[in-house]
Amino acid sequence: MRTQIKAAAFAALTAVVPNLVQAEETQGIVSIGGSITEIIYALGKGDQLIARDTTSSFPAEVNDLPDVGYMRALSPEGVLSVSPGLIVSEDGAGPPETIDVLKAADIPLVMITDEFSRAGIVAKIRAVGEAVGATDEAEALAVEIDTKLQSAEETATARAGETPKRVLFILSTQGGRIMASGRNTAADSIISMAGAVNAIAEFEGYKQLSDEAISVAAPDVILMMDRGGDHGADNSELLSMPAIVTTPAAETESVVRMNGLYLLGFGPRTADAVLELSAALYGE
Repeated sequence: MRTQIKAAAFAALTAVVPNLVQAEETQGIVSIGGSITEIIYALGKGDQLIARDTTSSFPAEVNDLPDVGYMRALSPEGVLSVSPGLIVSEDGAGPPETIDVLKAADIPLVMITDEFSRAGIVAKIRAVGEAVGATDEAEALAVEIDTKLQSAEETATARAGETPKRVLFILSTQGGRIMASGRNTAADSIISMAGAVNAIAEFEGYKQLSDEAISVAAPDVILMMDRGGDHGADNSELLSMPAIVTTPAAETESVVRMNGLYLLGFGPRTADAVLELSAALYGE
């Protein structure tokens, strides 16, 4: 039987995606979101993946799969070109018009809530397991990861003791302007799980900060992703920036850099990330 897209829906879709071609039915999965991809592999379903998004870079073999684009800037052509039988995506993928086109196609599309907490990770594992037909495996993995996360958080709290460090997460230093994390972000949550305090609590999300705001925040440690390019200065350049040079972090040259997906993915490896970050902050 040809076509994964119903005849009526296909006719409408071709107006939006002119080069769309109907394909033979497939059971292959497209995974959108790095943590979703990691969970699918952890559930033993990696062999069912036929494509992934740009944020999906672990495990290494996933990089051999076609890349359908960045999860927040997807095109219908990119996703539909691989003829998926199922799309599993982190909530927040987009843009909305692309999601509308995908929802109009006769392809199951499962959006998974992404909550930055131990309970959120456990719920995400169970939801992905249900989506890919691995509920038993997901339940076992959820219990295992929940135990590991609880232990990691307890270890991190003990390491911090009575003097938790103030941590400033910097997303970008592009153009000499510092973009940092406030409350209710993945960075804010991982800092807390690692036994530290977010140095910025005046706003939610990510914003550019003034030199004065960073000086007042007085971070003990600066946390960044270990990417380069325009987004991140090296340590010597970073610590000599006017906004940073007055901080305790600059005085002690305390900068921690970690892989972005590992640090902020909130997936199967988060317990390890919590322990690694807390060790970097306080020692083992």
